[in-house]
Amino acid sequence: MPKNENFNNLGGITGKNRELLNLLYKEAKIPFNTEFAANILNLNKKRTKDLINLWVKRNWLVRIKKGLYMSVPLGGMRPDAVKEDPWVVANVVFSPCYIGGWSAGEYWGMTDQIFNDIVVYTTKKVALTKMTIQGTRYLIKMIDKKKYFALKPVWRGQAKIMVSDPSRMIIDILNDPKTGGGIRNVLLMIKEYFNGKDKNDDLLIEYLSRFKNRVLYKRLGYLIELNKIDAARVLEICRKNISSGFSKLDPSIAKKGRIMRRWNLIINASLRGVIE
Repeated sequence: MPKNENFNNLGGITGKNRELLNLLYKEAKIPFNTEFAANILNLNKKRTKDLINLWVKRNWLVRIKKGLYMSVPLGGMRPDAVKEDPWVVANVVFSPCYIGGWSAGEYWGMTDQIFNDIVVYTTKKVALTKMTIQGTRYLIKMIDKKKYFALKPVWRGQAKIMVSDPSRMIIDILNDPKTGGGIRNVLLMIKEYFNGKDKNDDLLIEYLSRFKNRVLYKRLGYLIELNKIDAARVLEICRKNISSGFSKLDPSIAKKGRIMRRWNLIINASLRGVIE
C-alpha cells in the first residue's frame, strides 16, 4: 500500500479503500475479527486495525461488538442500519456453541410463545450469562464438553449453526427450566414433543442416561403424569431412576412448595391453567 495514501481524507472513499472493502465483502461471508481481515487484505495487524477503525467511523463497516465486524456492499444501505443474523453472531462469538432452550423450541415448532432473547449453550468460558449484541439479548449457558452432543446443523446463509435436536432440547429445559421459559412453558413443550413428529423415546432415554442427572427423571416423570401423556416406557424408566432426596420442580423459583414423595419433588410452581 502506498505510504502517501491519505486515509484521513474526509472527502469520500478513496480508490484503495474501495478495493480493500470490496475484497472484504467478497471474502467475509460471516462476522470476522482483525486477524481474519489482516489475512484477507495481506496487511499487518496494526495497519488492519487502523483501517477497520477508520471504516467503522466512516460507516463503511459494521462493528457488531468489540473485535467483531461485518462487511456490507458499498453503495447499499447505511452500515449502521444493518444487523447480522443473531444466530450467526452467536456462532462466531460463543463458538463452540449451539442454539438451545426455548430458541430451539421455537425452531422445532414446540412453542408458540414469543421470546426476545436467544438461548446459547457454549463450552467456551464466558464471564457473563447475559449479553446484548446489536440489540439482541443472549442468555448464555456454559456446559461441559462431554455434554456437547445431540446437535443438528442448520444453515443460515453460508454459516452452519448447530441447534439442539428436539430430544436434547427437552433434556436441557428439564435440567434448567429457566431456559425453557419457566416450568409452565416447559410443560407445554413436553406435551408438544410427545404429541409431535419429533418424538423419539429411544433418543430421549439415551440422552437422559448420558446426561447423568437423576433430577431430570423426577421432573420428566412428574410432568408426563401431570399431562396424562401416553409414554409408558419413558415413564417406567423415570420411576426406576429417580434419586433419593427432594429436588425442586423449578430450581429458579425460591419459594417452598408441597412435597410429592412419589417423585421426590418439591412442587414449588403452580401449573394451574396449563393442563387442559
